[in-house]
Amino acid sequence: MAATESSKMEIDEQKIDEGLYSRQLYVLGHEAMKRMAASNVLIVGMQGLGVEIAKNLCLAGVKSVTIYDPDCVQLHDLNSQFFLRPDDVGKPRADATLARLAELNAYVPVHVLHGTEGQQITIEQIKGFQVVVLTNAPLSLQLQINAWTHANGVHFIAAETRGLFGSVFNDFGPRFTCVDPTGEQPLTGMIAEIDKGEKAIVTCLDETRHGLEDGDFVTFTEIQGMTELNGCEPMKVIVKGPYTFEIGDTSNFGSYVRGGIFTQVKMPKIIDFKPLSESLKDPEYFMTDFGKWDRPASLHAGFQALSQFVEQNGRLPKPRNAEDAAKVVALAKNLAGETEINEKVVEELSFQAQGDLAPMNAVLGGFVAQETLKAVSAKFHPMVQHMYFDSLESLPTELPTEADVAPTGSRYDGQIAVFGKNFQEKIANHRQFLVGAGAIGCEMLKNWAMMGVGVGKKGHLHVTDLDTIEKSNLNRQFLFRAKDLGHFKSEVAVAAVTEMNPDLKGHTDAYQESVGPTTESKYNSDFFASLDGVTNALDNVEARMYMDQRCVLYQKPLLESGTLGTKGNTQVVVPHLTESYGSSRDPPEKESPSCTIKNFPNMIQHTIQWAKERFEEYFVKPATNVNGYLSEPNFVENALKYSSNQKAMLDQLNKFLVSEKPLTFEECIVWARLQFENDYSTEIRQLLYSLPKDAVNDNGIPFWSPPKRAPDALDFDPKNPIHLDYIIAGANLHAFNYGIHGSTDLDLYAKIAGGVKLPPFVPKSNVKVQLTDNDPPPAADEPDEGDLTGLIASLPAPSSMAGFRLNPVEFEKDDDTNHHIDFITAASNLRAMNYGIEPADRHNTKQIAGKIIPAIATTTALVTGLVCLELYKIIDNKKDLEKYKNGFVNLALPFFGFSDPIAAPKQKLGDSTWTLWDRFEFKNNPTLAEIVEWFKKEHKLDVNMVSQGVIMLWSPFSGKAKTQERMKMKISELVEMIGKKKLSPDTKHLVVEMLVCDEEGEDVEVSID
Repeated sequence: MAATESSKMEIDEQKIDEGLYSRQLYVLGHEAMKRMAASNVLIVGMQGLGVEIAKNLCLAGVKSVTIYDPDCVQLHDLNSQFFLRPDDVGKPRADATLARLAELNAYVPVHVLHGTEGQQITIEQIKGFQVVVLTNAPLSLQLQINAWTHANGVHFIAAETRGLFGSVFNDFGPRFTCVDPTGEQPLTGMIAEIDKGEKAIVTCLDETRHGLEDGDFVTFTEIQGMTELNGCEPMKVIVKGPYTFEIGDTSNFGSYVRGGIFTQVKMPKIIDFKPLSESLKDPEYFMTDFGKWDRPASLHAGFQALSQFVEQNGRLPKPRNAEDAAKVVALAKNLAGETEINEKVVEELSFQAQGDLAPMNAVLGGFVAQETLKAVSAKFHPMVQHMYFDSLESLPTELPTEADVAPTGSRYDGQIAVFGKNFQEKIANHRQFLVGAGAIGCEMLKNWAMMGVGVGKKGHLHVTDLDTIEKSNLNRQFLFRAKDLGHFKSEVAVAAVTEMNPDLKGHTDAYQESVGPTTESKYNSDFFASLDGVTNALDNVEARMYMDQRCVLYQKPLLESGTLGTKGNTQVVVPHLTESYGSSRDPPEKESPSCTIKNFPNMIQHTIQWAKERFEEYFVKPATNVNGYLSEPNFVENALKYSSNQKAMLDQLNKFLVSEKPLTFEECIVWARLQFENDYSTEIRQLLYSLPKDAVNDNGIPFWSPPKRAPDALDFDPKNPIHLDYIIAGANLHAFNYGIHGSTDLDLYAKIAGGVKLPPFVPKSNVKVQLTDNDPPPAADEPDEGDLTGLIASLPAPSSMAGFRLNPVEFEKDDDTNHHIDFITAASNLRAMNYGIEPADRHNTKQIAGKIIPAIATTTALVTGLVCLELYKIIDNKKDLEKYKNGFVNLALPFFGFSDPIAAPKQKLGDSTWTLWDRFEFKNNPTLAEIVEWFKKEHKLDVNMVSQGVIMLWSPFSGKAKTQERMKMKISELVEMIGKKKLSPDTKHLVVEMLVCDEEGEDVEVSID
């Protein structure tokens, strides 16, 4: 059949737009992306599930996506098909979807495979595709298509959603090769000892555990003595302990002397898939919820029974119809044979068979899209082979009747078929605050628009995000297009979903103000009183913690989620039921010792951090200090008073304003060459003078033993591309500080830098090197007063330079033309060359230096689907903790894990108990004495300390006079006096923390409002 194309552009399979795909590249890597860019995918069915899969694949960047669905759009399709509009009703679904789907990614042509309404796709039509995905297709069609794909080396996926139930089947053929099952970075570590023998034990340095597992493979580099292991074929590991592992026979090798690094080798895994016809009889299940062990077998029979029911009756079972459900259950029991099934679950599957829910499509659509990418890229472990997923906990506590779920002729009928008209009204009148309109925020808004959240008379959606749209956002924040670059995310996102569902008109507000202490006058008590809940779509812990505190204060439920590459998590916070987001926190990331960064790097992360610090020291701090000197009257006085190195500060000002102030770009090139000499030659030579390579410690052990690496100085070579990259980036950034235009003439850089004449190195004696962070840093030379006076006198008077300012560089990782990442990459790799560390390319350096969080659209879609399944429960106001689910997923493995939220911990005092959600409330602005007296009289508690935020209002150490004064003051007056700031006129309450003790002297912390 003929296909309609959305684009005729040619795809260069080897060229990847790193600006667009940067976050995804950190998940998949270049090789997997190249394989994807050579793959054509066919998706059959363009209802909610099909379009979700297609959307994710277009964003991911396969070679082409072809869609097939000749059936006409019906009004209820708008329930979850976000690329359809009311005026599309009556048009073929695929044709109506094409234009909006094609807008997602200019690099991915979208085609329509044409057919006749009611006509199933044929074998002839699926030829020429690397993957065929069937959505909500009859089982007979699945069997027919899969028989051909399995025999012809074409990857096959079948998926369907039925209300709160979902099913996925994978068949990637016999002997499918997975080149990287986990996607994790290969483990690496430094070696302390290797035995010589038939079962040699490798002992690692005791700084970190090796992290290996039995069956892993490793190879080695930099070993001295037992050099036969360097670059050896991968050796299989048997783990003996956290710092030791066995590698096999080394008895014929040389004796180990010192050093060495092990590196894990990812080995391909061969997986044999069975065709659907065989797998139906002998299924292998992928568990999505370990608390529902009976579900896979029950749903395996249940979904087959649904297909049989449709074949026998020509329709799906009616919603909540007991007669139809009984027939489905009977069919399922017959199919299951001796296997026991959960009849209630199968009955519910029948009740919901006509249901179509956006959150379920998001969960299954994200999962299936990732499985499709696995099929074409061989990256990550595919699901084997049947997956069944349900969220029955999302059903209302009061189940709908058959009459309540009857169709209404509205776009929400697919949801009404599951939840009923009464619950749909609750959804419509819900009021939600979305904090963040990035990747998660876009997906969340799309789901809410399809669900009809906030479209009722009392309903409303509030959305805030201070960011504007950048090119890298377009790869996973699917509400944005190239034309939206530079516009506010919140405004564009709200406009996009309002176009998806016009019922939202008049029920949304988009803000650009961030959430935080400075905007509490905007997001005040009245604002929170107007909400039913808050959903975080944030990318930093600080903002998450703040919103968590506000939700605890205002007693609002909070939906929390996050992603990291293929990993995602969700958390639901319910007032008086669960703990809050801030109740438990991850431990802080381990930081490398500063002495390691400064003198003893042993891995590329150390050199990148060092380069980032050099970036600040060369292009940010000096320009900032110069501007301070020129604009602040007491700058020098404060510098002398507070600076830890006064002479260095004044010397820096002199260099940047007088002695080394460039007037031409050529002088900027010379400056960069001088920095190269200092950092990669002079400093290294001085370090080796102070600590020679043959130096030993007090125990006679060589000082330069692992993890320390002895460095070598570099000699500048203008023909070396890394050397020249450093000069180009450094010169341009220095020129930027002064507003001097740069140059694109590479010969100019090589000529000038290569011609700089430098004096020979002369070592300094008595230079002390800081060996550990516990050692005091080398003391700066104490300048005499005359030196400082002379330096101050050498500075030009600020009045003589009126209007002159330098331009401090503001680090921006995503602008490939500003030289920021170029400088850090070159500076880091030169440092790595000093220390014999494997350099990193620009792409990986950018991730580490820019602290970029890897992201991919598939994980985002799935996680937001899980969050919205919890939103149903929030709207239902469920009081049973076990009905809520916190989730963790890893699509690479794949893995699903769910747990009940942790209950809010209870504290007990006498006959009273309370949690973090409780507080004592005082009205009419009482005095401190009145509060103290109340606690004594009502609870026999003595108040020992009173604070408000970071302000200490009173403690026993305040003194008698201050205590008498403060006890008489009203709380608001006390806060204003101690905080030295008037309260805002719209402040309606204050939260005050108190430390009290009981009659036994035990401390108790309480909060009052």
